[in-house]
Amino acid sequence: MANLLDLLGEQHRIVPLAEQLRPRELSDFVGQKAVLGDSLPLRNLIESKSLTSLLFWGPPGVGKTTLARIIAENAEAHFIELSAVSSGIADLRKAVESAKTALNYQQKPTVLFIDEIHRYSKTQQDALLPHVEDGTFILIGSTTENPSFQVISALLSRVLVVRLDYLSREDLFQLLKRGLQKLDQVRISKESISFIIDYANGDGRSALNLLEIAYQCAPIEEGERFIPIELLEQLAQQNRLNYDRQGDEHYDHASAYQKSMRGSDADAAVYWLGKMIAAGEDPRFIARRLMITASEDIGNADPMALVLATAAAEAAEKLGFPEARIPLAQATIYVAHAPKSNQSVCAIDQALGDIQRNGKSYPVPMHLRDAHYPDAGKYGHGIGYLYSHDHPDQAQQFLPDALIGAQYVKTIDRNTADE
Repeated sequence: MANLLDLLGEQHRIVPLAEQLRPRELSDFVGQKAVLGDSLPLRNLIESKSLTSLLFWGPPGVGKTTLARIIAENAEAHFIELSAVSSGIADLRKAVESAKTALNYQQKPTVLFIDEIHRYSKTQQDALLPHVEDGTFILIGSTTENPSFQVISALLSRVLVVRLDYLSREDLFQLLKRGLQKLDQVRISKESISFIIDYANGDGRSALNLLEIAYQCAPIEEGERFIPIELLEQLAQQNRLNYDRQGDEHYDHASAYQKSMRGSDADAAVYWLGKMIAAGEDPRFIARRLMITASEDIGNADPMALVLATAAAEAAEKLGFPEARIPLAQATIYVAHAPKSNQSVCAIDQALGDIQRNGKSYPVPMHLRDAHYPDAGKYGHGIGYLYSHDHPDQAQQFLPDALIGAQYVKTIDRNTADE
């Protein structure tokens, strides 16, 4: 009875368009030319039908799962797919037994694909190690998060990390062409196709999903389903952003924001600021980046930069979005245009380096020690010190003897850039 129900279920199962179009051969794969171009290592690996443990790192909808399946099928390997979201140690044990069976009785290697492997705990990742080492299975993992932070080092050292990127507009156009060929009696304008590409923002699955739902909702005109841009706008609601506030995109955008201000490109800085605001970034996070840039990259070349950045941070805290965008933009433009000096960060880091790494941690000279209490003179504290306001022209030693002549701070001209 159960088998009959399964068969009936298969007959009525609706396979999403993106799944229908999933390629099974490398020649049909779209995108990732930077790692799959002719004569590149990954392509050579696949075409030679060789297997090695891999970790695909990249955003959603760029082909991580598809590549894993192609590699396994091309090498005629047994394929097991697990999701780190829903599987646990018990599932790993079953996968190990299945892999051993395939190896011992069918002489077939096994590719164990683990989607979102960064979701596994350290214990679960540790459980993979012995089976990767002894060849029970070839591990292929996928992750949207930086594996350096999310995958244990012992596992990282046993896999080849391959970085995949967002799909280009041309890649998305090719996917949509295939999708339209799969759908019956459909009519769509170039404007609507461009809208889907903009919406998808490098995610092939999102592009195909929007095309499919639009097709299902489209009005029928003269026997064809017509997909107008107005329908797409209603379905999409708003443009998607390549931005994850909990992941790499959060820090990558902040990095681009800071580097644009450091490089005095106000237009770029405002663009990255806008991207973070549009994604719903915490204004306090933006304000902290703004203040540190004002201090680290401008400092005393224009002390007002930090004053304005701090004021913008306070204003953003009180106002909240959308009004907070204005003081943040004001301070961003000021910081980008201000003269630059990294004197402060260089000076303190050099001093810390001498103290923490170079062993130059010396006691305070006797004449500089605290002398405010009655018995200080008995210990020689403060003896010989001259009050600088009363003796402005009298040279004194303020560094330890071993550091006389050390220079941490360079004189700057506030009207120029870095010296």
